[in-house]
Amino acid sequence: MINCQIIPEKCIACGLCQVIAPAIFDYTDEGLVLFTTNQTAKTMNFPLENQAKLKHAAKKCPVRAIVINQHHPSKGWFALGL
Repeated sequence: MINCQIIPEKCIACGLCQVIAPAIFDYTDEGLVLFTTNQTAKTMNFPLENQAKLKHAAKKCPVRAIVINQHHPSKGWFALGL
């Protein structure tokens, strides 16, 4: 599993994450990022097959409003340095 955290307060509604991963990211009427499948969640777990798109969206976010965390068996969850 890979964990994705969004920080809507940082979002500038540039739209890059939605272009990169439209099945994962969407926007509110005010232009703030949210998850497509759970619009009230600030963090969600995704299968590893979504890892490439999540990492790409996080890397392209100009204000770092997307944080990717990965689980390590002995260390637990940790943020990926993107």
